[in-house]
Amino acid sequence: MSTSSHSIPDTTPSAARRSFIRRHSLTVRATHWLNVLCLSFLLLSGLQIFNAHPRLYWGQYGADPDAALLSIGTRQIGSASQGFLQIGPLHVVTTGFLGVSDEGGSATPRAFPTWLTIPSYHDLGAGRRWHFFFAWLLVLNGLLYLAHGFWRGHFRRDLLPNGSQLAPRHLWHEILDHARLRFARGEKARQYNALQKLSYLVVVFGLLPLMVLTGLTMSPGLDAAFHFLPDLFGGRASARTIHFVTAFLLVSFVVVHVVMVIASGLWNNVRSMLNGKYAITDEGVRP
Repeated sequence: MSTSSHSIPDTTPSAARRSFIRRHSLTVRATHWLNVLCLSFLLLSGLQIFNAHPRLYWGQYGADPDAALLSIGTRQIGSASQGFLQIGPLHVVTTGFLGVSDEGGSATPRAFPTWLTIPSYHDLGAGRRWHFFFAWLLVLNGLLYLAHGFWRGHFRRDLLPNGSQLAPRHLWHEILDHARLRFARGEKARQYNALQKLSYLVVVFGLLPLMVLTGLTMSPGLDAAFHFLPDLFGGRASARTIHFVTAFLLVSFVVVHVVMVIASGLWNNVRSMLNGKYAITDEGVRP
């Protein structure tokens, strides 16, 4: 009796091949970290400024008697102080965080607590100085980033989505992948996906310029020199509201951005913003 042998293809997954690509230039990395610094100080000093009048309005003027779109305040309920957040008809009790915070064992009326403002104590003048310094630093840093991006073709090459990426079906597929924390691997990881490109473009060419322009509109001196600024946003009170909403959207973007960085590989992403090297893993099957 003879025996015959048949060769069986080896389908054992091959060892993952790891290579490094240069993902971010030195200028992009430097401006990125300077943006982190500027936006952090702008947020904390901005909350200090907001605490001086924690109400937002729409129109040419905004003062205590006017109806506010949003307000953070304190009201006395018997012998206790109650903090609240009011957005239109919506009223939410926020004692312990907004309106009234626990500082040194006592309830202190304050829109945002001390640990969220620069300086921590109430000082509008100091808050404005911190805010203006980092605002102008952000503007100069942004101009450098824009000049580099256009000169080196960074925006066209890396951030401009193509037609297939903008297809509704493709975008929906990417939204589902992100919701399930499924991220591109191999060759697909060499470039930004459509959601990354669109979000970066909105931030770079939408939210950041809007925040700068509305900030300039709140300056009486600049309003006197550039009369069109208040009219552009429907008044200084409206500009202040847009400025605050824009800051909230930027904070939301940063939170989502950090979550995605952690979920898709913290060290790999951080390293690419430190030395520019991003690891690509290609997993194949042996023939």
